[in-house]
Amino acid sequence: MKRVIWSVACVVALTGANTAFASPAAVHQEATAKTPDKTLDSRIEQRLKGDPSLKKFNVKVSVDGGIATLTGTVATDAEKARAASLANIRGVTRVENQIEVDPASAAKGTTGKIEDKTKEGAEKTKEGAEKAYDKTKEGMSKTGEVITDTWITGHVKERFMGEDALKGSDIDVDTTDHVVTLKGTVASAAGRARAMQLAKTTQGVKKVVDRLVVAPK
Repeated sequence: MKRVIWSVACVVALTGANTAFASPAAVHQEATAKTPDKTLDSRIEQRLKGDPSLKKFNVKVSVDGGIATLTGTVATDAEKARAASLANIRGVTRVENQIEVDPASAAKGTTGKIEDKTKEGAEKTKEGAEKAYDKTKEGMSKTGEVITDTWITGHVKERFMGEDALKGSDIDVDTTDHVVTLKGTVASAAGRARAMQLAKTTQGVKKVVDRLVVAPK
């Protein structure tokens, strides 16, 4: 009878010991492990953006292994402390507050962001206007004619006419998207070089593809 009572007592003692080992810290650690860092990151970010005193500042949070790291700039120490308090949510084991305090940031705040966006938009508008001007300039000849592939082909052939270095040559000119391809034969290497030069310097030509063959007569 005593042996049975002793066995029961041992079971109760072991059960109690296991319960004792499940300390609040262990329970908190288990809860932290079950909460993904991305989820914690998102929750803290929402709290920071939703806070009236912090939403105008660019405070960033990164959670890794339950440790929340805060970066960015605020205007006062109180705002820095407020950010750390908001980041200390369930599932976070520690908050690394690396936020910098800069009183001048209070004056900039959202206004600075708007000014940056305005400046960026103005630069894009200017860049677009310059590109449009370049396209217009590229698409018009000196005499005001629209530069098309046909226009380029005709002018390249016209420039070949009367060239001493190209006498006896048989050159075919083809233009696609302002890229000129020269095919056929020329009497000499000098004639080949001259044909390439004339084609390249024709207005509107972007590139010249050389498929000429030197065939002396």
